[in-house]
Amino acid sequence: MGAMSESVSVRCPACRREHVYEASSYPCVCGVPVAPALDEHGAVTAVAHRAWDEDWVVVRCEACGRRTQWPYPELGCGCGTVLRIPVAGPSAAASPRAAAPARRRVFQPVAIRTARDAVTAAALYLRWLGYRDIRRADQRPPSGIGLAARGLLVQVDPTVRPATLRDVECLWLTAMTESTSCVYFSLAGFSPDARTRADVLGIPLFVLDLTGTPQAVNSHADDLDADGA
Repeated sequence: MGAMSESVSVRCPACRREHVYEASSYPCVCGVPVAPALDEHGAVTAVAHRAWDEDWVVVRCEACGRRTQWPYPELGCGCGTVLRIPVAGPSAAASPRAAAPARRRVFQPVAIRTARDAVTAAALYLRWLGYRDIRRADQRPPSGIGLAARGLLVQVDPTVRPATLRDVECLWLTAMTESTSCVYFSLAGFSPDARTRADVLGIPLFVLDLTGTPQAVNSHADDLDADGA
């Protein structure tokens, strides 16, 4: 896998429109940007439905050799079709697995433009903290998107409304039944009573800004950011 982004010409299978796609690069924990190698001879496919395991691809950093999961290359066509760009080499879709570095580097965010970006930003941050086996949660939360890691239940709310008291309590109750800790990421922040209850229940709250950087809302989030997994 190269550290430099590359571009390929792709054709939408629905409307036959031609596009030039450039692979996005992401920062490895060693600090070097990596990007998936694109297969210019492979077949572009339309995304008919979402499956968490199919949304990720393994990318190897040439600098340190670490293999990490990153979002599978996709492109939105003007006709409304979402195109999945083929990748070259032995890369395989897989649920993300965190590799906790011995010493954490500065977190490198990914800009948020879509709800999927918000989930990606939260997953990258959790990986940076040192959590392993990040995946879709078994139970879907009442709002937002649920993730899970080893010993942790996560809720990511990419909507434009602040998370409510009920949202926070539902996350806590679900985590209690699974005997795990929990953390909440919200794009629009939290209502005052939700923040108060989270403080009492010991739930770290983070607001995701549009750069993809989680901002700690309470002291529990400050502690998690400082100490990691």
